[in-house]
Amino acid sequence: MRAYEVLYIIKPDLEEEPTNEVVEKFKTLIENNGGEITKLDKWGKRKLAYEIKHSREGFYVLMEFNGEAGTSSELDRVFRITDEILKHMIMRKEN
Repeated sequence: MRAYEVLYIIKPDLEEEPTNEVVEKFKTLIENNGGEITKLDKWGKRKLAYEIKHSREGFYVLMEFNGEAGTSSELDRVFRITDEILKHMIMRKEN
């Protein structure tokens, strides 16, 4: 298994419950694809450096997980089609 780190930004206009559902959705997606969450940090709402999809703020979430290459590919695919996500970045961590 490889170690990955993913940072994603959720739309700021969502209430607390829908925001938690989005976080849980991606956590479950990783676990269902054979991955293991090692760290989950919700940074909360922060101001963006520049406007993304007409938003000046976003809810930041940082996750670290272990998984196969297919896990990160599926995660990337679902990030791209999820309307609540403003931006995401998946990085493979060096051992």
